[in-house]
Amino acid sequence: MDRSESSRSTIGRRYRMDHTMPGMDSTIFCSEKYGGGGARHYIRDLEGRLLRKQEKAGQVANSLARGISSVFLPQGYPESVSADYLSYQVWDTLQAFASTLTGTLATQAVLRGVGVGDSSATVAAASLTWMLKDGTGMIGRILFAWLKGTQLDQDAKQWRLFADLLNDLAIFIEILAPAFPTIFTLIICISCLLKSVVGVAGGATRAALTVHQARRDNMADVSAKDGSQETLVNLAGLSTGALLAPLTADNLLLTHLLFALFTTLHLFANYRAVRAVVMETLNNARLRLLLDTFLREGVVPLPASINPQEPLLPAFWHRGTVRLGAPLHTICQSVAEYQRAIENNRKNYLLGIHRDTGEVSVCLREGAGSVDVIQAAIHAELLLLLLHRDLTGFRVEHQKLAELQAAIRTARDDRLWDVVSATHLLVEQLFPELVSGARSSGWLTERHQLGPDEWRARWGPGDKKEQ
Repeated sequence: MDRSESSRSTIGRRYRMDHTMPGMDSTIFCSEKYGGGGARHYIRDLEGRLLRKQEKAGQVANSLARGISSVFLPQGYPESVSADYLSYQVWDTLQAFASTLTGTLATQAVLRGVGVGDSSATVAAASLTWMLKDGTGMIGRILFAWLKGTQLDQDAKQWRLFADLLNDLAIFIEILAPAFPTIFTLIICISCLLKSVVGVAGGATRAALTVHQARRDNMADVSAKDGSQETLVNLAGLSTGALLAPLTADNLLLTHLLFALFTTLHLFANYRAVRAVVMETLNNARLRLLLDTFLREGVVPLPASINPQEPLLPAFWHRGTVRLGAPLHTICQSVAEYQRAIENNRKNYLLGIHRDTGEVSVCLREGAGSVDVIQAAIHAELLLLLLHRDLTGFRVEHQKLAELQAAIRTARDDRLWDVVSATHLLVEQLFPELVSGARSSGWLTERHQLGPDEWRARWGPGDKKEQ
């Protein structure tokens, strides 16, 4: 067989792999698919070979879609990511586009302020302003990470929205800065300080959301593809900004109108993006809502029903505080109080309350695990509920809760040791049903986002371990 005949034979075999011919055996021996794509089948031809059976129509479109998907979406999408991935990314893409445009407007204002286009401006003055701005931002990043770094995992959604609000405020300050030339450098430094907080909070919460979205130990892939999406959106935003730049260069009114428009779009898209996230781990806000629903209705709600109720601004929560992982002295300051703390307590934590401050402190035993911490947090929230809430409408153990609340009102002891001891017995009855229902409803109990402090203690004849 010469080379031309061999070539024609190869082309014929490739054609038969993708197109069935009349008279072929249509029995499907095997089917396969790539990730979430459509399936293709293998059949047998008249000579006993396996052939690929595909529909000719839409083949090019499907190949193009798979190509785009492989560039911008994690491998194995949608099975390899959380169910809320697409809705979150759509809104996140929109907010990134709006943010890029407002950032372009702010850059124009800053450049005007440092003297671009002004023949009287000096390079030294502009350089000094830029160095002060960058130095302020560096200091701000270090301080914010030190002060709030541990809270970013607990309330990732709240801090993500807060970061975007702060970013818009910083851009607004930059746009106004040229109107105050005498204090321009101070204003720019304040703006950069705000943006440093945005950088830390935004980056850290993005990492926390990536942990949530990655479902096949594919955090790096999810993060990389998120970066590709953001880069594409930024390119689109920069292109649009370049078209708008000549129109806004000397038109402050148009600049302010466009800033108001894009900022509104940015904030709305951010709100929708954060609301689209459905976390299955328990933080303090979600745990409060879960416990409240369980006590009112006797069932554990699904994550999809609790997440939309989660407040996006932590300041909405004002009733009492819970201190998990607190040192022992915050709970008991005498041997008598220590004995009251361990009375009727067979758990891996000790708990104390200060009625005058409304604070509940929880001392964790060395070796306490995730379920122990969740139980301790639920116990503490139950005490806060008894201190501050009206129990009307509660079904689960309503009579016992009402009796405990009455005991709090009549108690003379500020530490309420009798009530604390009684709630240990109540939690022992409620918690097994609650944690079992939580697991069945899709909540994760092997990890949490409750953010306990690092204090751990030993007490009793021996250390208890997580069951």
